[in-house]
Amino acid sequence: MNISAGARGVVLFAHGSGSSRHSPRNQFVARTIREAGVGTMLFDLLTAEEEAVDIHTRHLRFDIGLLADRLIDATDWIKGEFDYLSVGYFGSSTGGGAALVAAAEVGDRVGAVVSRGGRPDLAGDALPKVKSPTLLIVGGLDYQVIEMNEAAFARMRCEKELKIVPGATHLFEEPGTLEEVARLAADWFGRHLHSVETQ
Repeated sequence: MNISAGARGVVLFAHGSGSSRHSPRNQFVARTIREAGVGTMLFDLLTAEEEAVDIHTRHLRFDIGLLADRLIDATDWIKGEFDYLSVGYFGSSTGGGAALVAAAEVGDRVGAVVSRGGRPDLAGDALPKVKSPTLLIVGGLDYQVIEMNEAAFARMRCEKELKIVPGATHLFEEPGTLEEVARLAADWFGRHLHSVETQ
């Protein structure tokens, strides 16, 4: 966890399948968010034992209810320790679906959500219940995921935006594309996360 003095909020990262808190992509995005004055907390939604099982079965990474519950538990802990901070979620891949399910559950306690190459479609009937301002970011060459995000976007009733990053595939490995994701996310959280005292 990295929260500087004067931070306006804290963003919890919900990693996608096969990723972890050590992911260089998520670490890069987290640094950019911190530079915008917002704290970050990177943690793994699955235990080491669960990860070891999931490598073979691949079922836990799609257990959106379980992943969302872990995110809600982390939110409750953060609010208990730092009640003056508003919380945001940054979800990647299946973590995007989990972040939206968790946001629907906790309501106003989540100030903003960003999904990168996410699977918001996996949030299902939770989508219309999300109140948090939500930004969906998808690579312009990630055609199947664009369709999934467009369908999910249409079901959402909150403040929302869908940004397509030109020339980017699912992992945003092309030059400059991850930087664009980080810039968009930092701007979104900078606009929507404020200390609770000033809301």
